[in-house]
Amino acid sequence: MADKRGSPMDMGSAMRDDGGGDEVFCGRTTGMRTAETLLRLLPMGLCIVALVVMLKNSQTNDFGSLSYSNLGAFRYLVHANGICAGYSLLTAVVAAMPRPSTMSRAWTFFLLDQFLTYIILAAGAVSVEVVYLAYNGDQAVTWSEACGSFGRFCRRSVASVAITFAVVLCYAVLSLISSYRLFSKYDAPPVHGRSITKGIEIGATFHG
Repeated sequence: MADKRGSPMDMGSAMRDDGGGDEVFCGRTTGMRTAETLLRLLPMGLCIVALVVMLKNSQTNDFGSLSYSNLGAFRYLVHANGICAGYSLLTAVVAAMPRPSTMSRAWTFFLLDQFLTYIILAAGAVSVEVVYLAYNGDQAVTWSEACGSFGRFCRRSVASVAITFAVVLCYAVLSLISSYRLFSKYDAPPVHGRSITKGIEIGATFHG
């Protein structure tokens, strides 16, 4: 009667295979965590650049003096970029920690990512309107364009707004990632309609 027990060599091979699988899984998890951490640090750097460019945005000439603080939309842009920079740093630190992804953590990332995305999108949108008016004016209310007299101020404003929209794209990607991680934790609903359709088809075949 043949001995069904594996030899020590076979058992050792199996143990090596299992250990290798664990190492691959751990390496994949670590790689995903590193990628998410870097993706969350990227908008932080962009927010700081956009914030600094706008903070230093002022110009004085023969026509007068103009600063970002004179425009509410640009002040909001500065505050929004500051908030997003702090949030990006905080979430990058949390994402870098080797902790299991719980349901409460997934919901927190999902809600905050969505909230910050809309905040920075609104900042970019209102700033675009101000830049448009500065370049083109508004004939309906007899507003003349200002960039002919304050060209440097307008160029810096455009640069800051463009960087802010790069931040919007980063947060859109982060929102998709957090949405996937949250909703992938839920089981797919049972498909009752398919069973009903099959019952109707069987009944129709039987009567036919």
